[in-house]
Amino acid sequence: MKILFDVAYLYYLPHFTPVLEELKERGVELGVVFREEPPANIKHQLEPLAACHVISDNQLINFYDSQSADWIIFGNSSQIPAKLSCSSKTAMIMHGLGPKSAYYNGSNCPIEYRFVESEIRQKTLQKMFPDKVFTVTGYTKLDPLINGTCEPLDLTEKGLIPEKKTILYSPTFFPSTIENFPKDWPEQFADYNILIKPHYLSLIKSAYKKQRELLEHWANYPNVYLAKPEEQSLLPFMATADIMISETSSALFEFMALNKPVIIAHFLKLRIGYWGLLKFRFKKRLSADYKIFNEIGTNINHYHQLKSAVEDNLANPTLFEPQRLSYIEQILGTVDGHCSARVADYLLNQP
Repeated sequence: MKILFDVAYLYYLPHFTPVLEELKERGVELGVVFREEPPANIKHQLEPLAACHVISDNQLINFYDSQSADWIIFGNSSQIPAKLSCSSKTAMIMHGLGPKSAYYNGSNCPIEYRFVESEIRQKTLQKMFPDKVFTVTGYTKLDPLINGTCEPLDLTEKGLIPEKKTILYSPTFFPSTIENFPKDWPEQFADYNILIKPHYLSLIKSAYKKQRELLEHWANYPNVYLAKPEEQSLLPFMATADIMISETSSALFEFMALNKPVIIAHFLKLRIGYWGLLKFRFKKRLSADYKIFNEIGTNINHYHQLKSAVEDNLANPTLFEPQRLSYIEQILGTVDGHCSARVADYLLNQP
């Protein structure tokens, strides 16, 4: 059997890698398809698992047709399957948990099969797209954390102090809080280690140059470590941190699965097209899952509320524990470290 994984963006890899490892153990021929040359360290990590291909957008269809793989796995909505002349089956392992409406609308594409996290989400998607096949497997990305195969960061090696509590700030690219954080905020949190793990697009897209300038400025503080673009996986950062700060990002749902406290920041930098009466455009981007953020952690509307929120949650990390635990099954499904095995079972047993 031959299975290819379509890596439109590097941040899809942490969702694919546990599945690649599982399939490799079962003797499957594997390939990973990039749009541009990946960083050397990532390519080096993948080479024992799969053949790495770098294929430009205009050559993708010809490449996939020439490979005649049994399966092609995507990380997002894609029109590629509609253009294929080969008989490859297509499936999706979505690159996040929501809460944007794209999580659900992502199945409005020609991909036949989709692996989903929980039975509740499977029922919702099946109702929306009755002709598609949705299989409940859990969330593959978290398997290494649950299995203990993901090592925490070496704080000393990163120039930080292991005896301090560690904050993980993991902002998304849009809408983001980055621009609304003070330039000196790491100084205000000098008693803590600060890990900053921005979204990959914040680090590479020209539209987010101002975000990069702030991130690089904060990296100069002695208590801050800024993740490098090639550090794609959030998992080691989550394993290390005591608390996470983010916006309405699915990363908060991932951290929630570890039953650690989260802070949801709502002081977002919105584009002009989302201001005032046009704010409905922003709300349209969000799914009904957005309301869950109100319950799983401390929600703050202004930066000046952040320090006390961090202090309160670290002093009492069980503040929102019942709510977190109640939503884990709904959002993430079974968190047992075997999600990738269930995906592999399905791929290998489909006729």
